[in-house]
Amino acid sequence: EDRPEEVNAARIGTYHVLTLINKGDNFLINKEWYTDPFADSLNLEKLKVDDVKEFILAQEPKDFSNLDERRKSSVEYANKYCGAATEEEFGYKYNKDYRNFNPEGGDCANFASQILHEGGKFKKNSSWNYSKGEATASWVNADKFKSYWVYSGRASVIAHGTYDKVYKASYQLMPGDFVAYEKKGDIKHISTVTNADSRGYALVTCHNTDRNDVPWDLGWSDKNIKFWLIRVHY
Repeated sequence: EDRPEEVNAARIGTYHVLTLINKGDNFLINKEWYTDPFADSLNLEKLKVDDVKEFILAQEPKDFSNLDERRKSSVEYANKYCGAATEEEFGYKYNKDYRNFNPEGGDCANFASQILHEGGKFKKNSSWNYSKGEATASWVNADKFKSYWVYSGRASVIAHGTYDKVYKASYQLMPGDFVAYEKKGDIKHISTVTNADSRGYALVTCHNTDRNDVPWDLGWSDKNIKFWLIRVHY
């Protein structure tokens, strides 16, 4: 707020599906489905908002010009294939070489795996694999994805806890790292870090709901949510 000339942009794309049936001269809604990007919206209860705001406003922009090439490639892939949240030039689509797992519970881990394999050049193996429309659990399941990357040594934990416990540590995140979102002891979602805003606050990109360069906690800061901030070892 003390730098009104700075502009930060983010994109969110959501899906709303209706199944219609014909009844005489009318069409009736038989089924309705949509994704709510703010289902677990920020709950300010017990959060020291003034302290958080003061800390964030004291931060400076980050310089990613010397970022590892594999990290840069991961970001490029994420930006290109983040579906409804992409820029128009990319066609608002997913990579058709991969199955869309949204109808089967979610595509977030599948997309994060694609980013790390296609963009980050991490090799597939028997534990973490996708082939001909089929995927191992650690490729497509958010909880198993996080566990695989941490326990395989390909990544490590920067911080884990509720927002007030980890928001300062989030400034260690770099493009190509990822954030896992825990609710009731289970990882529900995965987002990949792709940028930082003008205050150095980490921005993420993901599928379902499709997001591109969105603040890493947006829609996930309910008091019951815990975050895993994960450093990927490129």
